[in-house]
Amino acid sequence: MAKVEPSFRIKLGVNVDHVATVRQARRIAEPDPVAAAPLCLLNGADIITVHLREDRRHIQDRDVHLLKETVHAKLNLEMAAAEEIVGIALELLPPQVTIVPEKREEITTEGGLDVVGNAARIREVASRFADKGIRVSLFVDPEEEQIRAARDAGAPCLELHTGRYSNATSDDRREEELRMLERGAEFARSLGLSVNAGHGLDYHNTLDLAVRVRPEELHIGHSIIGRAIFVGIGAAVVQMRAIIDSANHILHALA
Repeated sequence: MAKVEPSFRIKLGVNVDHVATVRQARRIAEPDPVAAAPLCLLNGADIITVHLREDRRHIQDRDVHLLKETVHAKLNLEMAAAEEIVGIALELLPPQVTIVPEKREEITTEGGLDVVGNAARIREVASRFADKGIRVSLFVDPEEEQIRAARDAGAPCLELHTGRYSNATSDDRREEELRMLERGAEFARSLGLSVNAGHGLDYHNTLDLAVRVRPEELHIGHSIIGRAIFVGIGAAVVQMRAIIDSANHILHALA
């Protein structure tokens, strides 16, 4: 394991999409993801993440505009490379966009972005964002071909898709997926890319991932919002923050 710098600290990005999922079930005003954001930040989140999907199944245009005005921390906008959403992002100017694949019929994002197969479009979109000072991250599987294509597309950062690791049903399979993520992270860093990670992470699998992959940012949503139903959103964020702080402590102890 490579040593970490003394200033290294894994940041927690809380995805508040599923606060909006509950709201949209009734199409009323509450619960409001905009109101959830400061509670997350007060209790240990460093970043607020939202996914403005083309079908607007949870987060709405109103949400992202209000979050941009009210969140005085990093706002990470997940989005497809669809022209409508690209236009909104260029108007909004969030600090960071994470480009993800998106299908209308999927329940949630099912895999990493095919950067290789969509290189020209992703390169063009990434260039437009870079021209506006927006940091671009690409959501990819831990595969060397896709990671290299992310670098070639001009993205300074990628987010490793941790879904297969999170969904693994045996210890052997979980270890296999974790090793792939470790190798993917090391390869990305060797190319000069910053490494984030997320998808499906919870209170049981985040520590091992954080210590072994050493992402700069972890983006976690569903498990935090699910736990918030029982303990409140503040306590749910505090508990996840404690896990990530434990990972930071272990990494510096090993350095």
